[in-house]
Amino acid sequence: MITKLIALIVAFVIFMPAFGQSDTLPAVATDSLLRKDTVRVDTMVTASQTVVPEKIPVYKLKPAVDIPITAIGTGWSLYAFTQIYSKTPSSDEEILNLKVSDINKFDRPAVRPFDEELDKISYYPFFAVMPMPLVFLTGKSTRKDFFKLSFLYLEAMSITGLLYTGSTYFIDRYRPYAYSSESTMDQRTRGGAKNSFFAGHVALVATASFFGAKVYADYHPDSKIKWLFYSLAGATTATVAVLRYEAGQHFPSDLIVGVVQGTLTGLLVPHFHKHRLIKDPNLSLVPYSNGRDHMLSLVYRIK
Repeated sequence: MITKLIALIVAFVIFMPAFGQSDTLPAVATDSLLRKDTVRVDTMVTASQTVVPEKIPVYKLKPAVDIPITAIGTGWSLYAFTQIYSKTPSSDEEILNLKVSDINKFDRPAVRPFDEELDKISYYPFFAVMPMPLVFLTGKSTRKDFFKLSFLYLEAMSITGLLYTGSTYFIDRYRPYAYSSESTMDQRTRGGAKNSFFAGHVALVATASFFGAKVYADYHPDSKIKWLFYSLAGATTATVAVLRYEAGQHFPSDLIVGVVQGTLTGLLVPHFHKHRLIKDPNLSLVPYSNGRDHMLSLVYRIK
């Protein structure tokens, strides 16, 4: 126990310069937060002391990891996009042999003729969210980190691009409209008709929109409207998914995979790059005030 206390005190001395102080710190009853399996070390910060906090970046890049991932994802995506949209067309016989009964019951209702108008409309939100990094120029804090955020965005999109193009490159799944006799034979036999799995438009839109929402939330953790950005990201993703479904482009299973993959990538890339001052999940700093003195409690939970 004594060794752990000494370690905690040393750690506190190291971390303390990064935290500022104020004579208006909120009163927090830290004693109520402590349990038998915790150790607390307090240090007093009086109003006469001046502590200048060092600016801590929201995100921290890891070049040894980020550069290879982004390079590989981008390189593969650029190559694969040229391949998946130039697949060998199907023959009339192959298309006529397609049977709706061969589709699983969950996806079967998606079979419908190709709707060119809805297909075009689905591109509007798609192109609207692609230049997401430009939004970062509108905020004072994000503007300073524009290049860092743009790189993280590129990394997120390259991961989605790699997963999407990889799946369509190696998997030939006919789109729902290929099973419909109401679609033109030219449309049904084209090589791109075999790119149903999984929904790339939806995945890319989800990645871009949820990435933007996550960045806003991380830069404005106390914002009362951050839920609005997540709601907007969800609504945009859902809109694209519905349009692609109604246009006869994808089955529900394609869309679900696209939504899940895109959303997770958009959220997790920023999450894994967050700069954490205290990396030990069992260690935390809690402000405390008794009305006269102000302290920071270093709390360590003993497993």
